[in-house]
Amino acid sequence: MNRKKLQNLAESLCRTAKHFNKIEVECLIKLFHTLVVEPSDRHAIIGLDRNMFRNILHVTFGMTDDMIMDRVFRAFDTDNDSCVSVTEWVEGLSIFLRGTLEEKMKYCFEVYDLNGDGYISREEMFHMLKNSLLKQPSEEDPDEGIKDLVEITLKKMDYDHDGKLSYTDFEKAVRDENLLLEAFGPCLPDIKSSMAFEMQAFQETGDM
Repeated sequence: MNRKKLQNLAESLCRTAKHFNKIEVECLIKLFHTLVVEPSDRHAIIGLDRNMFRNILHVTFGMTDDMIMDRVFRAFDTDNDSCVSVTEWVEGLSIFLRGTLEEKMKYCFEVYDLNGDGYISREEMFHMLKNSLLKQPSEEDPDEGIKDLVEITLKKMDYDHDGKLSYTDFEKAVRDENLLLEAFGPCLPDIKSSMAFEMQAFQETGDM
């Protein structure tokens, strides 16, 4: 990508990825192009496929839960073409790394709403909690413990008592208690890995 094209793209992305400045956006675009394998067909979409993206989430941000990583991929892939484009990459990272509480709540809710119906149901909570909790070698049926946990969670977060979480329920619960933001599994980077990523991605900004 030539310099002019890079600058133009960075300028337009600065308007949508509000938490990065132009130089940072340029660094993220360059990083994207080092991660992407150029397609042999020049008409193919250039982007990160599910496996490449999951590899970044795992290696760079320490994520291990397959179900959550898959949902994070879908949250980044806003046009649902099974490929994260450079625009989706920069705009997604803007929220992932530096989003406001509001942006992060919307993002986490989208990740946890597995079937995209606008609610986090009992079944979805059960699947995610079962997935993210370590399996304890105990005599009891672990599913029973998870079902209890789902009920406790609903009691705490389901304000309108309809047996599922709407975005309004989720937002109210998280505003009351910020730790509930990632109640159903880690889908945001921890401070250490996001700082390490930024230092590496933006190290060139110091050289410019």
